[in-house]
Amino acid sequence: MSALDGLEVRRTTTAQQLADGLSERIMAGAFGPGDRLRESAIAAELGVARNTIREAVRILELTGLVRYEVNRGAVVIAPTPEKIEALYTARERLETAAVIRTPRPEQLEAITRAFDEIAEAAAEGDTGRIVDRDLAFHQAIVALLDSTRLDEFFTAMTKELRFYLTVLSKSETPEEVVAQHRVILDAIRLGDHDRAVAEIRAHIDVSVEQLKQLLRR
Repeated sequence: MSALDGLEVRRTTTAQQLADGLSERIMAGAFGPGDRLRESAIAAELGVARNTIREAVRILELTGLVRYEVNRGAVVIAPTPEKIEALYTARERLETAAVIRTPRPEQLEAITRAFDEIAEAAAEGDTGRIVDRDLAFHQAIVALLDSTRLDEFFTAMTKELRFYLTVLSKSETPEEVVAQHRVILDAIRLGDHDRAVAEIRAHIDVSVEQLKQLLRR
């Protein structure tokens, strides 16, 4: 008897599909910060078992988009300066460590391709795709560390980062996004590690400050 007897490979679960759908709606602003995700109401509207909705919400909780509050249940995260600082500090540590390494040709190609796709999305004014390509650009930078564990760690951060990037997209023009990423790419291409580190830090500092300004409003 094989140790794998009885093991089944399943496609994405219903709960995961629901989590993905809810995530998209949170990103689109259908649910705002602090809004409750009423499991019974969602289950009734979609005709899905409440346990399935609960599992989907648990998945969202793991991504950082949702948290549980006493007497309120699941609510969409409400950004705070401390949360923003913690997330973006982790991101800065990863990316500045990455850009002091010299990329292999295929790694530089991946970063360049991601930048070109940001520019294409910006030209089309496709905000959702700009956010996707923005994350892909920074994922390609983290890949310079040659660590699958760190790649996975950054991937786990992207759900929450996508939330904040979507918020920022309402206060930045597509041209500004392209310009911010072009200077990072130029420094990497030139092999100027100090400048690349400085540009990454400047880029992240600007994002953090903009998010804090939005919070103050």
